[in-house]
Amino acid sequence: MARYTGPACRLCRREGTKLFLKGDKCLSDKCALVTRKESAPGQHGAAKKKVGEYGMQLREKQKAKRYYGVAEKQFRMYFEKADKKAGVTGDNLLSLLERRLDNVVYQMGMGSSRKESRQLVRHGHFTLNGKKADIPSIIVKAGDVIAVTDKAKNGTRVKQLIEEMATKTAPKWLEVDAENAVAKVTVLPTREDVTFPFEEHLIVELYSK
Repeated sequence: MARYTGPACRLCRREGTKLFLKGDKCLSDKCALVTRKESAPGQHGAAKKKVGEYGMQLREKQKAKRYYGVAEKQFRMYFEKADKKAGVTGDNLLSLLERRLDNVVYQMGMGSSRKESRQLVRHGHFTLNGKKADIPSIIVKAGDVIAVTDKAKNGTRVKQLIEEMATKTAPKWLEVDAENAVAKVTVLPTREDVTFPFEEHLIVELYSK
């Protein structure tokens, strides 16, 4: 399945909630959910439709995919991994998604959105445990250290993001050194660390059919 390249705000409108795909714009009055009054995109977006059990499960899966910027095939792979692990499948799934390198980079403050963080990773601006890491889907482990490369620190945008790091609050599972643009995964994130209001049991029900 090809990656979506259309307007990001259209995805938020489709899911009826802010997915924070456009950084600061999502927090302003320019947010599409404010200007379009939360109507879904398309000719019949404003029409009220009855949503069944399958529809609710599908929407929750789409919401999680779009929030983390993951394609369908990759998302299913994460679910299968989560299902094989001990513990609650839904909790395992969200933990895996939180541990993606692009999400960790975003959580440490390097990027106004996960999309920008993913682009920075692809451009080779980070190291993982001292080695170059340019694959956004790498799953980090407890003890891993993520750092901005010395070369990247000379870039205008990266410099700006580093300056802003000190003003941002990192999740408790991530230890951030804003001065040196370094973050360490102290423990693996749990369900309680995911602040977005997912109903992950619906995703589990969808894939368990």
